[in-house]
Amino acid sequence: MADAMTTMKNSVQGVGNSLGQAANAAAEYVSDAAKGMACTASKDGQQAASYLSHKAADATVAVGSGLKAAGDAIRQNAPHDGALGQASSVVARTLDETGDYLKREGLEGMACDVTNMVKKNPIPALFIAVGVGFLLARSTSPRS
Repeated sequence: MADAMTTMKNSVQGVGNSLGQAANAAAEYVSDAAKGMACTASKDGQQAASYLSHKAADATVAVGSGLKAAGDAIRQNAPHDGALGQASSVVARTLDETGDYLKREGLEGMACDVTNMVKKNPIPALFIAVGVGFLLARSTSPRS
């Protein structure tokens, strides 16, 4: 009887050890799978961010080209003499310069320029931000 109990005890311990090893193997497998999925998700997120960055840069270049084309159209179709001619010339030149700036600098260059401007002029930038915030709040709130 004692031998049967010892054998049974050893069998239960063996089963327990086997279950423990199986649980450890399952936990390791799940951990590795989770790490793999996290790595894949991270790579996918980086690829999506890179794609959006390239698309934004392409859009900025397209807007710059569009502004230059608008400047050329104004230059060709607007009167060349008198006050209206001078005004159209200034508008066309400004559109050309803005288009060149957008194509040359892109969004990153614009962000740097805005950051530098705010650093050099913090009080006016604050007033401008408050004013823009007020106008946005007013335009989005329901009228009574």
